Amino acid sequence: MTTHSGVPGARRSGTAPAVDDLSPAERLSVDELRTRQLERLRWTLRHAYENVPLYRRKFDEAGVHPDDCREPGDLAKFPFTTKEDLRDGYPFGMFAVPRSDVRRIHASSGTTGKPTVVGYTQADLDVWAETMARSIRAAGGSPGHTVHISYGYGLFTGGLGAHYGAEKLGCTVVPASGGMTARQVQIIDDFGPEIIMVTPSYMLTLLDEFERQGIDPRTTSLKTGIFGAEPWTEQMRREIEERMDIHAVDIYGLSEVMGPGVSQECVETKDGLHVWEDHFYPEVADPVDGHVLPDGQTGELLFTSLTKQALPIIRYRTRDLTALRPGTARPAFRRMDKVTGRSDDMIILRGVNVFPTQIEEIVLGTEGLAPHFQLRLTRTDRLDHLAVLVEALGGTAGDRRSTAAAEIASRVKDAVGVSVDVEIVEPRSLERSAGKIRRVIDQRPQG
Repeated sequence: MTTHSGVPGARRSGTAPAVDDLSPAERLSVDELRTRQLERLRWTLRHAYENVPLYRRKFDEAGVHPDDCREPGDLAKFPFTTKEDLRDGYPFGMFAVPRSDVRRIHASSGTTGKPTVVGYTQADLDVWAETMARSIRAAGGSPGHTVHISYGYGLFTGGLGAHYGAEKLGCTVVPASGGMTARQVQIIDDFGPEIIMVTPSYMLTLLDEFERQGIDPRTTSLKTGIFGAEPWTEQMRREIEERMDIHAVDIYGLSEVMGPGVSQECVETKDGLHVWEDHFYPEVADPVDGHVLPDGQTGELLFTSLTKQALPIIRYRTRDLTALRPGTARPAFRRMDKVTGRSDDMIILRGVNVFPTQIEEIVLGTEGLAPHFQLRLTRTDRLDHLAVLVEALGGTAGDRRSTAAAEIASRVKDAVGVSVDVEIVEPRSLERSAGKIRRVIDQRPQG
């Protein structure tokens, strides 16, 4: 077993990059950044209007034209883009370039089983790798470091996004992906990576496995954990840092905008995520009436891409709740608060997006059950669990109830990608509100 210094806090100092190591973009002044943003914003609006029928229609219906954007604040005149718009354009209706120019396609699951599809030109992939490299560097990574990536690979953007960014920075990549927890612990112990990229909840699982194997997590080579794909709290950050003696920093992204690397927490401050505003323009809006809120007020996060070629995105409603604040470690780039909630009812369960409508489709297609169900979120041993409670139809026998529960659990696993507990309850035993069930009951401890 490889061992390292386990002195508390010994590996949590001196990890901020020197100014000379930053990219030229990271050293822009506020005025220089605003000039670049406006130039790229005007290009993006024209590119979307001229090449994506949906945007031409939406702009025309709103009575706006790309030439109407003369300063970043004018963006508020333009219509939103929603996840439903991307689904309606499935699979390639939102692409702004010929298919022959697309070098990669990613997709995320949707509420109806129809994913949102995103495409990337080679220039898009180069930008993505650069912003991810920038993010890893902001987290304390350097050329020559080894990065253990436990995000999922495939159509999900997490694994490949992290992978190419780490290589761009000059790091060695261990593409572990998810699962096989015992083997991951062995690889970390044997290969000696300095950085791990993983969901925070799975990091806790890895910590438990280290301890189960008799390895003190504080003696590993790891210095930094870059955690994303699900909300997590300051309390979880403290626990990870104390149990493993590493820096725990947040990363944010979503496939519709690019993937991971849209914003990143800097290791020297850990005070929110700096948005890479030379490529992604953020706004925060009131989730009810849509008007733009000033910096410092919490609302729904919107993003407009500034350099994407294959799939430009205009004022995309992320449904994530946050606030924008002035930059600190990267002064020109505003920070967004850590996202801890959403403006819709989406559940993020162990890094997977789960919608009540996905469960509803499965329940409605299962024999012997009423169309009344409830989702209950709990936390056991620091991992989130989802229980699906479904009412039986009157007269449904006990053996049929057991079979139905097994069917639902299997279909949720296959369709959504998460394991859930299923309980068939008596008719009319679930809470009603104006004739409808309160779908999601969150019983996880807060804070």
